[in-house]
Amino acid sequence: MRALTLNLSSNERGFGKQAKYLAIAQALRHAIKAGQVSPTETLPSARQLADQLKVNRHTVMAALAELVAQGWLESKERSGYRVVENLPIQTSRTLNTSVKKSPAFTWQFRKEQPLPSTSKMKASQYRYNFSGGQPDISKFPFDEFKGHFSQACQRPKIDDLSYGDNCGEAELIQQISRYLRRVRSITDKELMVCNGSQEALYMISQLLLQAGDKVAVEQLGYPPAWAAFKSAGAELVAIKQDELGIVPEHLQSVLAQGKVKLLYLTPLHQYPTTVSLDITRRMQIYQLAAKYGVAIVEDDYDHEFHYNSQPNAPLASDDPSGLVIYISTFSKLMFGGARIGYVVADAQLIAQLSAYKMLMNHKCNVLMQQAVGKWMQQGGFESHLRRMTKLYQKRRDFMVSSLQAYQQQGLPIHFNVPVGGMAIWLDTGKSVVALKEKLLTKQVYLQTEVEFNIDNTLPDSDYRFVRLGFAGMSEAEIAQGLCLVMTTLYPDK
Repeated sequence: MRALTLNLSSNERGFGKQAKYLAIAQALRHAIKAGQVSPTETLPSARQLADQLKVNRHTVMAALAELVAQGWLESKERSGYRVVENLPIQTSRTLNTSVKKSPAFTWQFRKEQPLPSTSKMKASQYRYNFSGGQPDISKFPFDEFKGHFSQACQRPKIDDLSYGDNCGEAELIQQISRYLRRVRSITDKELMVCNGSQEALYMISQLLLQAGDKVAVEQLGYPPAWAAFKSAGAELVAIKQDELGIVPEHLQSVLAQGKVKLLYLTPLHQYPTTVSLDITRRMQIYQLAAKYGVAIVEDDYDHEFHYNSQPNAPLASDDPSGLVIYISTFSKLMFGGARIGYVVADAQLIAQLSAYKMLMNHKCNVLMQQAVGKWMQQGGFESHLRRMTKLYQKRRDFMVSSLQAYQQQGLPIHFNVPVGGMAIWLDTGKSVVALKEKLLTKQVYLQTEVEFNIDNTLPDSDYRFVRLGFAGMSEAEIAQGLCLVMTTLYPDK
C-alpha cells in the first residue's frame, strides 16, 4: 500500500488548539478531494498512517471514524477503510481534475436592475454635503426621543408585537391623521405607515401599473420615483416645466393621447427646482386628471419647511374625485434611518396596499412606530419642527446672501429664493456635466442637473443647474463649501 502525502499545515502539525484527530481528518479529506485517492480505493492501514504522522494509532482511528460519519469513508470488515463511491458535495470546485468542469451558473433576471453608484463614500461622509434633502441630524433631540422609546420597551403592548395589521401602529396612525387634518387639511382618507416613502412608491407602482402603461412625470424630477414606476414596466412621459412649474397645456396634450395611468407630482417644493405650484395650475392639473381618469401621486416630501407664508394645502385636501394618492415622510424632520413614511388614499387602495405589503414583510417596526406616536402625542414632534424650521430658514437666508455676494463679484449665477424646502436651484451659467466629479476630490458633495433631467440626450451645454442643500450644514460649512464650488466653476475669477 502506497503512502499518502498529507498536507498538514504548521498549525495542524503541531495540532495547536485543534484536536489531533480532527486535524488528521481534515488532511485526509483534502487528500481525497485532491484526487490522491479515488472513489472505492482503500486507504493505508491505521498503523501505517500512525507511523507516518508520528501519532498514536487510536488518534488515527478516531480521525477515520470522523470521516465515516461525514460520509467520506466506509469501513469494510477485514479490508480496512476505503473511499466511498459517491463523494459528498462540499465544494463548488471539481473534486477530480480528470472530471470536466461544468459551465458557470448564469442568473436569469426577469428584468436587470441598474446597480447603485460604486462610490466608496456616502454623501454624508464628505466634509461639505450639499445634498438637497439632508437634515441636520445633529440637532435631533435623541435624549428626548430615547425616553419615548424606553417607555415603549418598558411597557410593551405584547399583542402588538406579534404579526398582524400591516397598516402601522394604531397610535401612530391616529397621531399622523390628526396632524394632517390640523396642518394640511387632509380628511376623509385612510392612512398606512410605510418603511419610508420609497416603499409606498414601489407598492403603488406594482399595484397600479403594468407593461405598456405610461406615467406622466415632470421633466426635472426625482429619479428614485422614476425607478419605481419603471420597475413595473411603465413608460415615463416627461411633462414640460417653466418658471411656474409643470405646464398644464403640455400635460393636456399628453393625456389626450391615452394610456397615461398615473401623474407623479411634487407640487409644494418641486423636486429639484424648488418651485411651488400656484393655486391656478393646481386646479387646472386636477381637472385634467379627473377628465382623463388619471390618478395623481402627490409626493409632499418636505411640507414642514415653508418659510415665507403658510404653504398651499395639498391637492389631497380637496379631492372630490378621490384620485389623489398622497405620500410623505418623516425622513426630513427626523432622519432617513427612522424609515417612517406614509401614504394617504381612499379605503379601497389602502386595503390593497396593506395586502400587498404583507407579501414584502409581515409586520412594521412596532417599537419605533410606538415611540414616534408617543413623541407626537406629547408635543415633542411639533416643538422640534418649529426649532428646525427656524434654523433652516436662517441657513437659507445665509446661503442666499452668500450667493448674492458672488453675483456682485461678477459671477454669472442666477437663482430664485425658494419659499420653502431645503435647497436652492442654482443656474451656474455654464455646463456642469463634469462638475460633480471634480468637487468630490475636494470633499464637496452636490448634485447637478444631469442627475435630475429625464432627457439625457441634451448637449452638455444645456445642463447648467446644481442643487445646493443648505439644511444639513452650519453657516461656516456653507461658506467654505460654496467657496470651493465657485472656485471650481470659475477658476479664473
